[in-house]
Amino acid sequence: MKLTHTFTTALALIFFAGQFSSPILAAEPLSAQELSAEQKGLAIATKAYEIDKGWGDSSSTMQMILRKKKGQERTREMRSRSIEIVGDGDRGIIIFDDPADVKGTAMLTHSHKVESDDQWLFLPDLKRVKRISSSNKSGAFMSSEFAYEDMGSQEVEKYTYRFIRDENIDGRDYFVIERKPVDRKSGYTKQITWIDQETYRMHRVEFYDRKSALLKTLNASEYKLYLDKYWRPGRMDMQNHITGKSTTLLFKDYQFANGFEEKDFTKTSLKKAK
Repeated sequence: MKLTHTFTTALALIFFAGQFSSPILAAEPLSAQELSAEQKGLAIATKAYEIDKGWGDSSSTMQMILRKKKGQERTREMRSRSIEIVGDGDRGIIIFDDPADVKGTAMLTHSHKVESDDQWLFLPDLKRVKRISSSNKSGAFMSSEFAYEDMGSQEVEKYTYRFIRDENIDGRDYFVIERKPVDRKSGYTKQITWIDQETYRMHRVEFYDRKSALLKTLNASEYKLYLDKYWRPGRMDMQNHITGKSTTLLFKDYQFANGFEEKDFTKTSLKKAK
């Protein structure tokens, strides 16, 4: 849901990332091109990727705030590491540092362009790595309102696209596009996404469940520009419209060029993640 590399940064949640090229993408502004709704939706997703590619690797610290319907809160402290993979989806590890009942728990994600992502959890009490079944990708990630499938990088090829409209919110112009998962095991039938027309940052995503009902809404905010090129959010708020629960992710300490290698993102490295 960039629609940049959030797992990578939020778990990238939410960025349109991936290795993709399209003859539709051209120097002419999208607003000036005569494209079908499907072509324009794809062109927007592709351009979001093109703008963000080349970030290499990154790390950040995160605070997860779990909120019940009546407002009671629990807080978790986490760290994330990620690496950009040429020719496939990205790799990422999230490590929980606090509170004590989840300290040491870690999740590894190998994102892929079309097929289901591979994900594993390291459970420190059991000292074992558990594979997360692709049929359970719609399950809640560590009791949050984010699903496991939200935690992988959002490759362009994972969806089909349709441009819906232009919309102005608080003085900024957004593309509103619909994207539908290619993977039949996805917990969503479609997502409606608002993308900033100037920076191609994700602003909002509505997630629709398997009955095509609005399930939850994600808002990303407090963006900062890193390395004069890469926008990353400081905050993501996911509201579940069915349960009334919500989850906030607060990001800080983004760092790039950490020197991570692909071998740092394996099941073996997951057991040693600290």
